[in-house]
Amino acid sequence: MTAIYSEDTIRTLDWKEHIRKRPGMYIGKLGDGSSPDDGIYILLKEVMDNSIDEYMMGFGKTIEVRIDEHRVSVRDYGRGVPLGKVVDVASKMNTGAKYDSKVFKKSVGLNGVGIKAVNALSSSFTIQSIREGITKAVDFSEGELVKNHQQRNSSEKNGTEIVFVPDHTLFGKFKFIDEYIEAMLRNYTYLNTGLTIDFNGQKFQSKNGLLDLLQENMSGEGLYPIIHLKNGDIEVAITHGNQYGEEYYSFVNGQHTTQGGTHQVAFKEALVKTVRDFYKKDFDASDIRTSIIAAISIKVEEPVFESQTKTKLGSKDIGPKGPSVRNFIMNFLTTKMNDHLHKHGETAHALLRKIQESEKERKAISGIKKLARERAKKSNLHNKKLRDCRIHYNGTDNLKNESTLFITEGDSASGSITKSRNVNTQAVFSLRGKPLNSFGLTKKVVYENEEFNLLQAALDIEDGLDGLRYKKVVIATDADVDGMHIRLLLLTFFLQFFPNLVRNSHLYILQTPLFRVRNKKETIYCYSDDEKRRAMEKLGGNPEITRFKGLGEISPDEFKHFIGPNIKLQPVRLKKEDDIQEILSFYMGKNTPERQDFIINRLRVEEDPVEVA
Repeated sequence: MTAIYSEDTIRTLDWKEHIRKRPGMYIGKLGDGSSPDDGIYILLKEVMDNSIDEYMMGFGKTIEVRIDEHRVSVRDYGRGVPLGKVVDVASKMNTGAKYDSKVFKKSVGLNGVGIKAVNALSSSFTIQSIREGITKAVDFSEGELVKNHQQRNSSEKNGTEIVFVPDHTLFGKFKFIDEYIEAMLRNYTYLNTGLTIDFNGQKFQSKNGLLDLLQENMSGEGLYPIIHLKNGDIEVAITHGNQYGEEYYSFVNGQHTTQGGTHQVAFKEALVKTVRDFYKKDFDASDIRTSIIAAISIKVEEPVFESQTKTKLGSKDIGPKGPSVRNFIMNFLTTKMNDHLHKHGETAHALLRKIQESEKERKAISGIKKLARERAKKSNLHNKKLRDCRIHYNGTDNLKNESTLFITEGDSASGSITKSRNVNTQAVFSLRGKPLNSFGLTKKVVYENEEFNLLQAALDIEDGLDGLRYKKVVIATDADVDGMHIRLLLLTFFLQFFPNLVRNSHLYILQTPLFRVRNKKETIYCYSDDEKRRAMEKLGGNPEITRFKGLGEISPDEFKHFIGPNIKLQPVRLKKEDDIQEILSFYMGKNTPERQDFIINRLRVEEDPVEVA
């Protein structure tokens, strides 16, 4: 039957209907809180951004954040929303003060959308403003006005409080992870020295800005004292470590641009030029940037971001009458860092030694890299190690570009996932046997070992994460001893050579059921013995119980339940105090007695997200 296309088929959605129908346009994605970019954290960020903008304008030195399971409250001590506009700022699109650059000159939120999205996506939402002894509060639910309270006298200090509960019908059984929230709040304090953020009674503040950020996020000492430079609308902090890869923290107007943008590109270019000019040598750019740990913050008038979630800067200019972002950063860094290196000879010598070591290692493996690339191309063409998907990740938070790579063991497991996957967004990489224990080896092994070489090529991460083809890299191994060992070997590989894959929240562990409990009416999949027990009690009688020993035993039809919309993934997370080399040495080195004692003392199954420590 042909669908009828007429005037009756054309609808105009109001603001809240549109947000609830297309949440990805406003908060990137929904999610359950297991990833730091899940929607519940974006809701918190949207509220926080308004309070931060007040602080940046000189109003309110403290922001209080309270999270009680699902209920979130944010209280600032700024000027408070003008009382006659409290309803409008929470429920009328494109309403806000930030269109007037005189009031909010270099703010984060500019589109008048932020808290409207929070309102529409929350089962309950209350905004209260206190100004000069008078307060006004308004209650909403799913964006609908529930109660418009009368103004009343108040003895509270000026400011705004927003309380909301994300809508369970949209976000499902979500859970806030304190670690993700703390990282977000700490970043706000690094960019706003003098600000105090009180999170459930724990106070965060920073005296030294980006210097504190690097010191608190580095797992060990840098190869030289952190180079900390700032001037007006720009601040940078730079050092090098011993890890592989490059680690950047970039910010615009206090917003953590996790996916970089024009300012991060300009910083990397300026860094290379500064170093080449200082040493008067045409070093390879990769040798200069390998193992770098750096942070950059700039302030831009009317910034242009590539999405509503503001994770990537698109602005080419600092302001309507200012220089380009590239020239602004280039002029600052080439002058300030050059001066710093001239004044600090030990730092200059340490940096030179690091560059020369990186150059030596790069040249040592250059001969095999070309052969390895050719082997990878031929293998991808002529065998079935990689069953690719059609859509690939391109470094943005656009949901259309999200994709997943499952790393499986053996043909049976990869076959089941391949038959049940979404061919548009889910790819499968099949391992042959157990990977090599790469702990303590140099990056040369990545090219010499066929499995590692092909995996690196499939991910396209040889030159960093800029080319990463999959948003999520999922280790999918059996829940037995061999599967756990393979999981550890893969974790070692990624932590040793591509730690930023973990730091940037791209690596996950697939959770598949251990048991299937069913009777003629119902089937329940269980992920633990406790769940199996509860399922048996629920179904009663004598239900059929199947223990899945490996992924290959799960039929493709069943596998669709476990890698579809209800997929259970455990994020692999690095805490700020984690030292990768210490961790790998303990778990994958030769300290057998200590490791045996550790295992014996922890003979239990962890159900929380995978911690590297």
